[in-house]
Formats: sequence, structure tokens, C-alpha cells
Amino acid sequence: MTPEGFKTLEEELKKLKFVERPAVVAAIAAARALGDLSENAEYHSAKDKQGFIEGRIRELESKLSRAEVIDVKKLEGTSVKFGTTVTIFDEAAEEEIVYRIVGIDEADIKKRLLSVEAPLARALIGKIVGDEVKLETPSGKKKYEIIKIEYV
Repeated sequence: MTPEGFKTLEEELKKLKFVERPAVVAAIAAARALGDLSENAEYHSAKDKQGFIEGRIRELESKLSRAEVIDVKKLEGTSVKFGTTVTIFDEAAEEEIVYRIVGIDEADIKKRLLSVEAPLARALIGKIVGDEVKLETPSGKKKYEIIKIEYV
């Protein structure tokens, strides 16, 4: 993943451990104080939330411990690689689109962060400026031309 993606996951982990977890523990304690737990909706809701939080904490800790952080600024070359920002020309839409190829956990198509596992990213990897990329999509065949590649 990119350094930015790693930092985002770290921040989420800290929030879960130091804000969300204590809040749900307090909510469970408050619900217990109300008495009969068998019909206590607040208690069951808090316990469900606690289960989700603990699961997400384990997932994030695992991902962060296994993460390979790649600083794109230290990469060299002229081809599309993980972490590069690539400008392509969509011939059907007649427009330029800029994507950054990132890890699965960082992907956000609204922010133009394209998962390295996405079909378009896989088609772009290894290509250079001027190359054409053809891709079969559910809406038909798409054709793109690589306009610019940046290691930023």
C-alpha cells in the first residue's frame, strides 16, 4: 500500500482502540445497570457494536502488520506501476481521466483512487505513454490511450 493508505488505516485503528472501544464498553456498562439483560435492546446493540469493533481492530492490525508500504516517490521508470498516477484518454467519452493506482484498502473511485486489482489497473500496469489499452467491460469494449504517467 501507499504511505498515505497505511496512515489512514493506522488512524482508523487508533480511533477504534481509543475512542470507539471505550465508548462501547461504557454503553455496555450503562445498559447492564438497567437490569434484565435478556430483553435489553441497548445492551444487545452495544454488544453487537463491540463485536464489530473488535473484529475490525483485528483485521486492521493484521493488515498493518503484513503491509508492504511502497513510496512511489522513490520509484523510477517510465511505465505504469503500483502507486503511479496515470492520465488516460477515454476515446468513447472523449475525455481525459486521472487515476492513481493504489492498494485494495485504499481504493475509492470517487477520489480517482483505482485498486491495483481492478481490471483497468491490471490493463494499465506495465504500459507506457502512448500505449493503447483495450478493455472489455459490462457496457462493451473500451479503449484508452495513456497520456501521462507520474511518480508522485
